[in-house]
Amino acid sequence: MRESAEGEAVVGEDGLGRCVWAVSHPLNQQYHDAEWGLPVRGEQALFERISLEAFQSGLSWLTILAKRPAFRTAFDAFDPEAVAAYTDGDVARLMADAGIVRNRAKIEAARGNARAVLELRRHGGLDRLIWSHKPCRTPVPRTVSEVPTQTVESKALAAELRSYGFRFVGPTTSYALMEAIGMVDTHLVGCHRRGISGEHDA
Repeated sequence: MRESAEGEAVVGEDGLGRCVWAVSHPLNQQYHDAEWGLPVRGEQALFERISLEAFQSGLSWLTILAKRPAFRTAFDAFDPEAVAAYTDGDVARLMADAGIVRNRAKIEAARGNARAVLELRRHGGLDRLIWSHKPCRTPVPRTVSEVPTQTVESKALAAELRSYGFRFVGPTTSYALMEAIGMVDTHLVGCHRRGISGEHDA
């Protein structure tokens, strides 16, 4: 791995520059190179991303990535209709599942958020709501310190989600969602994935 200025993209042994967080673990690198920042559309896929971002709150994303297969099994592949129908017995089942993050407030929020997703179908749907907050411009960060943690758009997205009853969707979590699904491009200048979403100029 080649040396880089503090906070700048790191060039790996394969000659490719990557965001600093991506080189900390093989799971992070795989996610960074194959998924993070690519456009995600569709109700179920977006519900999964919202749910996992909520569970990540206060934890490392690596923890969530490692548990993602177990999350998908435990939460019926994040089918909103299935999760919305969860009973208190299902909450108890999930609290006993060591494969996921066992946080009652987050589990109950996932159930409530699924019900909010179903309600949103009467108002244009989750996909429309989220993508309506895509900014016209994206950051162009050269270093980690130049990557925002929240923006005017993420605050607006969080507020609208909350207005429909979503929980664990603050401005910072909403911005992380926007990054993950390609609404903004915060791959560092020098990262080989910069511009990969096609949503903004590289």
